[in-house]
Amino acid sequence: MLKLGIIGYGTIGEDVAQFILQGEAGVVQLKAILVRDETKYPDTGSRGYIMTSSEDVFYDQDLDVVVECAGHEAVMKYGEKTLEQGADFILVSVGALADEQLLLRITGKARETGRKVIVPSAAIGGLDRIAAGSVGPMEEVTLVTRKPPNAWIGTLIEQQVDLAELSEPYCAFEGVARDSARLFPESVNVSAALSLAGIGFDRTKVKVLVDPHISHNTHEIEAKGKFGQIKLQIRNTPSVGNPKTGYIVAMSVIKTIRNLTSPIVIGI
Repeated sequence: MLKLGIIGYGTIGEDVAQFILQGEAGVVQLKAILVRDETKYPDTGSRGYIMTSSEDVFYDQDLDVVVECAGHEAVMKYGEKTLEQGADFILVSVGALADEQLLLRITGKARETGRKVIVPSAAIGGLDRIAAGSVGPMEEVTLVTRKPPNAWIGTLIEQQVDLAELSEPYCAFEGVARDSARLFPESVNVSAALSLAGIGFDRTKVKVLVDPHISHNTHEIEAKGKFGQIKLQIRNTPSVGNPKTGYIVAMSVIKTIRNLTSPIVIGI
C-alpha cells in the first residue's frame, strides 16, 4: 500500500484528502498533511493520519508519494526535498516550473534520486495527445482561458479592470505561457502543463479573458503538427470554496494516484 502525504489543505488539498478517505484513490493510505497551523485541525489523529506544521514530522512518515496542493512557493520549498526523501512528487501548481532554473533543479534531483515528478491533467485535457504529438514536429499550440469575473478576485486582473462592472469579455493577457504562468499563479497553471507536454513555455501561445457571460471556467486548446490537429474545449465547474479552480483538479489528482497502483492504466 502506498503511503501518501499532502502539502496544503486548501480547497484542492481538502478535496484530495476526502477522496482518498472515501477509497477513491486505490491502494493508498493517507499518512500526513503538511499545513501552516495544525491547531486548526485538532481531531485528525483519530482519522488515521496526522496534520502537522513540522516538515520533519511530515517527512518522517516514510512517504512513497507527496501531493503538492499549496501553490508555487510550496513547489520551490518542497519539490527537491520531497524527491530527496525518496517520494514521488505529484505537482498541482505546475506553473512554478515556468522558472527555468527551478525546473532544471527539480528535473536534476528526480534523475539523481530515481523518483518522479508527476503532473496531472488537472483543469485541462488532451495532454496525452499533445505529448504524443510532440514526438514529431509540432507547429503550434494555443490556449484560450476564459473565467467569470469572480474567478479573478484577488489576482492581478483586479488592478486592470473593475470586475463588478464588467459587461463584455475583457482580454487580460495575450502572450506566451512562461509569462501567463508567472502572472496568474493560481489561475493559469494549465498553460504550464500544456507547455511541458508540448512545445515549451516560450512557444505555447496563451490568451486569458474575463468573461461576464459565462459561469464555468473554460479552456480551449488547439494544436497542429505532423500528428494532425486537435481542437478541444473544456468547461469546468468552479469550486464553491475557490472559484479560481474547479472540482476536476482534485479528481484528476485522484486519478493520477490511482494509476500508481492500478493493474491497468488508461490515457497516458
